[in-house]
Amino acid sequence: MELNALQEELKDVGFTILGFPCNQFGKQEPGNNHEILPMLKYVRPGKGFVPNFQLFESGDVNGENEQGVFTYLKNFCPPVGESFGNPAGRLFWEPLKVTDIKWNFEKFLVGPDGKPLMRWFPRVNVSEVRADIIKLINERNSKN
Repeated sequence: MELNALQEELKDVGFTILGFPCNQFGKQEPGNNHEILPMLKYVRPGKGFVPNFQLFESGDVNGENEQGVFTYLKNFCPPVGESFGNPAGRLFWEPLKVTDIKWNFEKFLVGPDGKPLMRWFPRVNVSEVRADIIKLINERNSKN
């Protein structure tokens, strides 16, 4: 819901949110690709939620079968922390690497040139992400 608001607010400056469902974190995104939107709408977060941003097919973001886009992003941006907490029964890939995505809703910001600029911890509030994005947009606009 907060991501929908962010997408709506910044779409006119070329900002686009891309969502990548993944079932590697507590098995919270089970099901086939055709089940993802109904799950979002009716289960989690529920309450009729429909994303207004591009949602991709479910896939791995860590481990030997991770999607190449995440290998690329993680190679550019430093990890958001050293620890996974207690991974037993919560994290479903091996081997665990410090650079891995720690949990659902970890966020990356990629510039218009395709280069990753920032990475945020999963629990960072969207208002903090918004402030960082607006600061970067303003910095870029002042250079032009």
